[in-house]
Amino acid sequence: MLKQTNIAHDLESVRFALNGVSPRMGRSAIGQFFTPAPIACFMAGMFQKSAGHVRILDPGAGMGTLFAALVQELAMRDEKPESITVVAYETDERMRPHIGETFRLCGETCRRRGVQFFGDARFEDFVQAAAALSEGNLFRAREPLFTHAILNPPYKKINGDSSVRRTLGAAGMETSNLYSAFVWLSAKMLAPGGELAAITPRSFCNGPYFRPFRKSFLDLMGLRRFHVFQSRSAAFKDDEVLQENVMFHAVRGGEHSPAITVSVSAGNNFSNVRTREIPLAQVILPGDRDTFIHLPEEEDSQAVMAQMAVFDIGLAGLGLEVSTGRVVDFRVRDFLRMNPETGTVPLVYPCHFDNGFVRWPLEKSKKPNALLLADETRGQVVDTGHYVLVKRFSAKEEPRRIVAAVFDPSRVAAGRIGFENHLNYFHDHGKGMSGKLAKGLALYLNSTLVDRHFRLFSGHTQVNATDLRRMGYPTRDQLVRLGEHVGGRMPGQCVVDEIIQRELFGDD
Repeated sequence: MLKQTNIAHDLESVRFALNGVSPRMGRSAIGQFFTPAPIACFMAGMFQKSAGHVRILDPGAGMGTLFAALVQELAMRDEKPESITVVAYETDERMRPHIGETFRLCGETCRRRGVQFFGDARFEDFVQAAAALSEGNLFRAREPLFTHAILNPPYKKINGDSSVRRTLGAAGMETSNLYSAFVWLSAKMLAPGGELAAITPRSFCNGPYFRPFRKSFLDLMGLRRFHVFQSRSAAFKDDEVLQENVMFHAVRGGEHSPAITVSVSAGNNFSNVRTREIPLAQVILPGDRDTFIHLPEEEDSQAVMAQMAVFDIGLAGLGLEVSTGRVVDFRVRDFLRMNPETGTVPLVYPCHFDNGFVRWPLEKSKKPNALLLADETRGQVVDTGHYVLVKRFSAKEEPRRIVAAVFDPSRVAAGRIGFENHLNYFHDHGKGMSGKLAKGLALYLNSTLVDRHFRLFSGHTQVNATDLRRMGYPTRDQLVRLGEHVGGRMPGQCVVDEIIQRELFGDD
């Protein structure tokens, strides 16, 4: 891998300047975040092939840092290409002079190495252009396929009624975010044996909405490597982007590597990278119809997976279900009340969590405490009872991904209650469950074991009901036994973990 010098390093000052004159909110609106030079160089070093005639695709080029890093990487190798052609797509016309200058720098580097260089900048929408090049999922012969694709695609949801969604649907691609659409199309534009390296959110690894993309991509491409950032803000810290990102490398038409390289770094300067070889069967579990991608980051991750494998009972086996809170507050704004009054029912938000239980009402709360019961809201509440609630979203760098609490009806005098949409709630076919079962389930969910296992396959910061349905659980009797250790508050974390080990694994 090249040091952070020459082209990519020279472009860093341009990136900082562009970030300074382009409002962050404006770039967020279009999902545009320029790639820092260290990340570009690291990604360029992932590619293996460099001989012959190289044709590089950069489908969201910005000012060209990514393709520049790859051109420099390949040109400087002992086994250098005969020629390098770069096709760079970009929609922002303001990038035209910057891409032109980056092409010039690439040309100089290649000339010094005796490598022919050709640059082709296309200022058009990549999704529309790539889809137009396809006919029945086969790209037209007059558009040569690529040997390399390197990309930092835009991170933006695709509206259901947008032209982009219709274009992708016509091409047989169902996906919910532009970044997966860019990766999907780029993979299709690779020649057999062509390589792809990308930096994207980690959410595609297990997000339910990414299942079609995941299955198609894993059929098209053979996985080779993943790189994980320990901090959610590390990759694009200059842009204050709070997103779990991964970098990955894959080969078109190849088999998945028997062992996937998984590396981890604390920041984006890659000064202390830890690398492991993980058997493919631990990354993509055999028989998993959803093809979730697990990324064990620590040495003892295998032990965590082995422990969790003991729990092979699903929610149905417990006679339980999990749902997302029915009350979407902005849709029932006229029925919200800051404090309880005649005709209202308790409304529970994540802010009502207190030491493993729900504390309601909450004085001086910024969120409403109550929901007016009316024809418009009656179907959004449930009968009172013991429920287990889980936050759907973790706040910034919150240390725990899964945070659970018990709704105890003895603490809240009400016949019916509402759970806000930022919560998931466990229930017994729409009703409450026994108190000990609820307390035991909450204790189990709050354990370090469950939290660490969830992080192995969770590619996003939110906890979906689908994720909770996929998990394995102890038996009903075991959960009830766990519940006997919970009094008026949830034990501290160390005690929770000790109880889990003792009751479920027999460790003294």
